[in-house]
Amino acid sequence: MTSWHAMDTAATLDRLEATPSGLTSEEAARRLTLYGPNALPQAKSSRWWWRLLRQFHNVLLYVMMAAALITAFLQHWIDTGVLLAAVLINALLGFVQEGKAESALDSIRAMLAPRARVHRDGKLLDIPAADLVPGDVVHLVSGDRVPADLRLLRVRELRIDEAALTGESMPVDKTSEPVAADSELGDRRSGAYAGTVAVYGQGDGVVVATGIDTELGRVNAMLAGIHKTTTPLLRQIGQFGRWLAAVILLVAAATFVLGVVWRGEAPAQMFTLVVALAASAIPEGLPAIMTVTLSLGVQRMARRNAVIRRLPAVETLGSVTVICSDKTGTLTRNEMTVQKVICAGCRVDVGGVGYAPVGALAVDGDPVGAGELATLPALNLAVRAGVLCNDSRVAESDGSWEIDGDPTEAALLVLGLKAGLSREDAERAWPRLDVIPFESEHRFMATLHRAEDRSEERIYLKGAPERVIAACTHQLERDGTRTPIDLSAWQRRAATTASQGLRVLALAFRDRRAVGATLDFDEAEHDFTMLALVGIIDPPREEAVAAVRECHRAGITVKMITGDHADTAAEIGAQMGLGRGRKPVTGAQIEALDDDALRRVVAETDVFARASPEHKLRLVRAMQDNGHIVAMTGDGVNDAPALTRADVGVAMGAGGTDAAKEAADMILTDDNFATIAAAVREGRGVYDNLKKFVLFMLPTNGGEALVVIAAILFQLTLPLTPAQVLWINLATVSTLGLALAFEPTEATVMRRPPRPPTESLLSAFFAWRVALVSVLMMAGALGLFLWELDSGTTVEVARTIAVNAIVAAEMFYLVNSRRIEGSVLNRDGLFGNRYVLGAVAACVCLQLLYTYGPFFQRVFGSAGLAPLDWAKVVGVGLMVFFVAEAEKWVVRRIRARRSAERATPVLTAVP
Repeated sequence: MTSWHAMDTAATLDRLEATPSGLTSEEAARRLTLYGPNALPQAKSSRWWWRLLRQFHNVLLYVMMAAALITAFLQHWIDTGVLLAAVLINALLGFVQEGKAESALDSIRAMLAPRARVHRDGKLLDIPAADLVPGDVVHLVSGDRVPADLRLLRVRELRIDEAALTGESMPVDKTSEPVAADSELGDRRSGAYAGTVAVYGQGDGVVVATGIDTELGRVNAMLAGIHKTTTPLLRQIGQFGRWLAAVILLVAAATFVLGVVWRGEAPAQMFTLVVALAASAIPEGLPAIMTVTLSLGVQRMARRNAVIRRLPAVETLGSVTVICSDKTGTLTRNEMTVQKVICAGCRVDVGGVGYAPVGALAVDGDPVGAGELATLPALNLAVRAGVLCNDSRVAESDGSWEIDGDPTEAALLVLGLKAGLSREDAERAWPRLDVIPFESEHRFMATLHRAEDRSEERIYLKGAPERVIAACTHQLERDGTRTPIDLSAWQRRAATTASQGLRVLALAFRDRRAVGATLDFDEAEHDFTMLALVGIIDPPREEAVAAVRECHRAGITVKMITGDHADTAAEIGAQMGLGRGRKPVTGAQIEALDDDALRRVVAETDVFARASPEHKLRLVRAMQDNGHIVAMTGDGVNDAPALTRADVGVAMGAGGTDAAKEAADMILTDDNFATIAAAVREGRGVYDNLKKFVLFMLPTNGGEALVVIAAILFQLTLPLTPAQVLWINLATVSTLGLALAFEPTEATVMRRPPRPPTESLLSAFFAWRVALVSVLMMAGALGLFLWELDSGTTVEVARTIAVNAIVAAEMFYLVNSRRIEGSVLNRDGLFGNRYVLGAVAACVCLQLLYTYGPFFQRVFGSAGLAPLDWAKVVGVGLMVFFVAEAEKWVVRRIRARRSAERATPVLTAVP
């Protein structure tokens, strides 16, 4: 790959066989045929019907569809209809929620400028940007979107906002001079890149790459080649579905063989019974309940400024083990703030953050009021220099402070306001006469001012420390005396301040006699008096610092990946509690590592600087290869590939590009890291509720299946028909289970580590709980059924009692399920979720309809019950409730004892 940024302009033009005045129309047409249009390729999207068919590719759905075919063959049309309805609802929900990856690619393609100003045939023409070819000379002015990758030939105060491509928080000053061949993308000041925006000045550049060969095209190609990883929940549900399907088919086949071979039952009769068994074991309501639970999580997160774009991301957030965050605007305020002013005889710390002029000044640790600045001439003059040598504006609007202009200059205006000096007052005392604007070639700005009484003129100089210090012959001491400058001391101060991650500016002044209203360039290069160094930083958000601590307590590692410089990243990382004293790893170092070495480095490092799109993508993959569930934040088009690859991509809503938002699973409307921590909390709560639902649902299915198996093995009258089984699964289980989706997030959720990514949804403890409650439900329902038959009750009444016994057990067990291990024998446990109480009331109404409604009696074969029958039904429910609470008490005691044993030191005898 050619390093155009390292070649001088003449060599670049020779290599491209171009001239500074551009190409001819004939040559441009020839090259357009050779290189093709300056456009990104259109991705081929999946057809809607194919996306819909993919939703049926699920083992659990295959079992349900097979059961539907069998019931249709047996002309059990109600069973068939219910099963097919469950299949269709599940498929449609998946179809609606499926993300559209091509939307992110469309957003990146839209970043290419539609038009471009180009030099051709000796004239400046406006042409479609798609017609640009290598060798064209493009003219850029402020506000233009760069239409292709350019090697700059001529610049005048050109600054380009490259944040969308590199993550650099500040506009980059451009130059026509070559830079080092191994420069990172953000340091290639001699180039301009497609999709970035010129924000100041103007310039000309020769096109060196178009379409897919641009840096933007490389990002597009990376994004198109990334396959989104599936979420932990979907992996667990898929594994759970395969496991459950295998168990159902195995048990059904074994039951059929036992019934036909051992019991001598007719195959047709056994076939009907096996279908009832399969119907009882399939959790038809699981897909719908899972979707509702996730949707409720979406609503709760939206209230916390987190907008979920893809439904499974809600739960994935709860399993995140690593959060990779950008620096600017997410961990920091994106408001440049002066923190230090260093004069020859004192050091000044500046309080406050952001653009609001709130904060005190402290000289060598002692607070200084605005009225006392006159006693500190060097500081007083330095503040005035920063306010006057300045082209920005700061103003209050609707209770917030906003800037117009360069953020660094705005920070100097805010410093003036904190010191009691407004721009208006300063300019009234010293009106501006002339200015030498900042340019990247000379790296300073100078302004000429005349005193209000017209007695004297003064030049203020502001710029890079090395440039300003070199122009000074003297320095202003703390008491206002001028002494010869100590160059080495100022250079050490500048280096020390920069090493703390601060952006450093130097301020100086020079008096001259009144000779006119113009300022010559050579007057800004010598005989100045050094005033101060100013250290400026984009400070961390206080709430983000607290959120990082909360994530650490929750066992989540936070890593900062930024395009900014290493020193700045290290300082912000230290203030955030990141880095653990280690130096940041830079993009150049990442480039030199193979995948195995990168996996080791990423496990030990929390701060990464000067990271390109490829680096971010490699870092995410390395963390995933180490077994982590990764959330990645970003706002630029350069972040889109990593956002897509991450388990949870998080885009910025206020300052993010459309490409980042389309690639993301979640959008932060307030661009605040603290919102991610809040979303993780909600995600963990959602997963807890899903576990509670599964733990509630499976015993019901298990109890029904055990009832049917017992009836088959012991040649009993079937206690439940297939239609009655489906009534329990869809009408009552779903109604009751839905209430668990509204469970509030438990207070301790962020004081426990993330669950392991490989953790099974059905652990050994879950299997035990499911088996216990399943046996309890089976014993209660089958015992009542056999008791009623033995008492001479009709089979219809006995079956109705059995159905109601299972449903009553569900109602009481629903209350048990509000706490997986904790007791519910308290006010909050019994009455803390009004949705549980409402679901129980609704279920009671449904069961009364089922029992006494003529329509339901005809369809399901139910019959009316006497009050004593209802007492027996409630008795079964109470039995399940108190046995489940006793089991939780035993589990808590066992775990407490094991924890105590692990915490007790082992004492050994000393010989």
